[in-house]
Amino acid sequence: MAERHDTRTGGNPDAAVKDPDEWVTGDEPPTAAQESYLRTLAREAGEEVPEGLTKAEASRRIDELQAETGRGA
Repeated sequence: MAERHDTRTGGNPDAAVKDPDEWVTGDEPPTAAQESYLRTLAREAGEEVPEGLTKAEASRRIDELQAETGRGA
């Protein structure tokens, strides 16, 4: 089976990954999916989820908690 490449990123899957600080919507509230996953990870890590996170802050916290819990890639 041939490997699929996203033509929008020139075939480089890492090119689609942007720093949350560069997101146009980074200052918006987190998505429902982010909030749910963040609560799950925080519970597994024995931590609290801070109130008032932005979408970008939630993404960074998810990355941190994934590393702590071993759930990340």
